Amino acid sequence: MLRAFSTAATGMNAQQMVVDNIANNLANLNTAGFKRAQVDFQDLMYLQLAEPGREVSAGIVAPTGMEIGCGVRMSSTLKVFTQGEADNTERNLDVMIEGDGFLQVTLPNGENRYTRDGSLRANANGQLVTAGGYQLSPSITIPTNARTVAIGQDGTVTVFAGAANTPSVTGQIQLARFPNASGLRAEGENLLSETTASGTAVTGTPGLDGLGTLRQGFLERSNVQMVRELVSLITAQRAYEINSRAIRAGDEMLTTANRLAGG
Repeated sequence: MLRAFSTAATGMNAQQMVVDNIANNLANLNTAGFKRAQVDFQDLMYLQLAEPGREVSAGIVAPTGMEIGCGVRMSSTLKVFTQGEADNTERNLDVMIEGDGFLQVTLPNGENRYTRDGSLRANANGQLVTAGGYQLSPSITIPTNARTVAIGQDGTVTVFAGAANTPSVTGQIQLARFPNASGLRAEGENLLSETTASGTAVTGTPGLDGLGTLRQGFLERSNVQMVRELVSLITAQRAYEINSRAIRAGDEMLTTANRLAGG
């Protein structure tokens, strides 16, 4: 009976992790470019009481065995990269990635990071940066005399400047993609970093080689679905309660057995 205690406890811990994950998903309901995460679980080792296929008598083989599981554990959290809804912001420097790909930014130490958040700004030097101040890579500078900025689906940044409103191309936004985007490491600030599991980033022009296109004046909303998360939250809560009941039932049965054994 003591085995039931530890097994049910692993189930309660698992549901706590589910609730933690749901809470983070819901907290980022309005985070631009956020991708919801789901928790994956694995069952633990089994206590083999009898092997399947054992000979139970002369010429007779048991079709099944006897094994008791020891519970569950979390195996991973998986980022789900489904497309979020388009949010029309009407800002010239907001861009939404429609399809596969990430914007590449450079940290102060020179390392690269990746994001789906296309809420860009121009810093004091006119360089395009993220809301966190990280410079877009490759670097693109908006002239101080720019009147309007146009960003094409292929990432071409065209500036209209001067009294004559003369157009000129100042750069092109590149996108990066990975063999396994779910293997990227989330670092906060809407940034992801490359890992061994994600594979090496491949950069290219939006709209080519499987990369998505850019849509100016829009942001990608979080792909978190409130109703789905609330249903998952209720399910996790009920599963937690059922596991706690298993512990209480085991305790009551153990108490009864001890009382009977004591006479």
